Amino acid sequence: MNRLCIVVPCYNEEEALAYTNKELTNIIQRLVEAGKVARSSFILYVDDGSKDETWNIIERYHKESPFVYGLKLTKNSGHQNALTAGLLAAKDYGDMIVSIDADLQDDVSVIEEMVDKFIQGYDIVYGVRKKRDTDTFFKRTTALGFYRLMRAMKIDIVYNHADYRLMSKRAVEVFSRYEERNLFLRGIIPLIGYRSAVVTYDRKLRIAGESKYPLSKMLSMAFEGITSFSIQPILMITNLGLLIVLFSILAAIYGFYSYLSGRVVAGWTSIILSIWFIGGVQLLSVGLIGTYIGKIYIEVKQRPRYNVEINNLLEKQHEES
Repeated sequence: MNRLCIVVPCYNEEEALAYTNKELTNIIQRLVEAGKVARSSFILYVDDGSKDETWNIIERYHKESPFVYGLKLTKNSGHQNALTAGLLAAKDYGDMIVSIDADLQDDVSVIEEMVDKFIQGYDIVYGVRKKRDTDTFFKRTTALGFYRLMRAMKIDIVYNHADYRLMSKRAVEVFSRYEERNLFLRGIIPLIGYRSAVVTYDRKLRIAGESKYPLSKMLSMAFEGITSFSIQPILMITNLGLLIVLFSILAAIYGFYSYLSGRVVAGWTSIILSIWFIGGVQLLSVGLIGTYIGKIYIEVKQRPRYNVEINNLLEKQHEES
C-alpha cells in the first residue's frame, strides 16, 4: 500500500490552519478507507519562520493526531525554499508527495484524482486551474502575460499551474539533485522528465488571512524564473545592440550624403535623444548582465537554502525502526 504525504508550507497561517487541518485529515481518512493509500499516510506542515502562533498550532495538531507532523525552519526562507524543505524531508517516508498551499484555495478533492493517476503509473500530476473567474481583471491579465512571457523566454512551464502537484518518491529523488539556490519549482519540475498528467479544478477564495503573494512578489518570481532558466534576455539585448549599430550606420550614410549635398541642418535635439537612448540601453544591458553574475555569485557560495530547527518526522523514523 502506497504512503501519501501532503506537504503544506505555512507562513503566518494561524487563522487558516483549523480549516486546513480538518480538510486534509478528512481527505487522508477517505483515501485510507477507500484502500488507495496506507494508514501511515500523513500531513507535513512546514513553518517558514512564522511570527504568529502557526508553529504552536502545528505542534498541538501533531500531539492530537497520528496524521500530522511538523517541520520548523529557523527563519523565513521564502515559499519555494520552504516547499523544497518539505519535499526533501518527506521523500524518505512517502511513496507519493502532494504539495499544496495552506490557504486551500486549491481544491483538495482532486488529491484523490492525483492518487488515481499515480496508481495508473504517472510520476508527476499537475493541478491546473480550469479558469480565472475569481481573479480581478488586473490579476487575470498579468497572470496571462506571465505565462506568455515564460513561453517566449523558452521556459517549459505548465499553463495555469502553481505549486499544487503530486510527485512520486523517485521524482522527488531526482528533484533533490537540482541544487541551485535560485529556486523556481514551476520551471524545475518539468525538467525531471518522468511521465506526467494533469488534473483540473476550480480555484476557491481564500478562507482566512492575507495573500502571501502580492504584486511585488509575483513580479519578483517572474523575474527569478526568467533569469534562472533562460538566457533569452541577454540574446535580446545582443540583437537590440546589433539593430542600433545598423541604424547608426544608416544614419552615418545619410549624414554623409546630406553633407555632400549641402543640406546639413543642426540636429541638437536628435543628438541628445540618441545619447540618452544609447545610454539607457547600456545601463539596462549592464544591469541585466549584472543580475546573471549576481546569481552565479549566489550559486558558487553554496550556502544552505534553509536551516531546520525542529523536525517531527524524526519521531516517525524512530517509531518505524
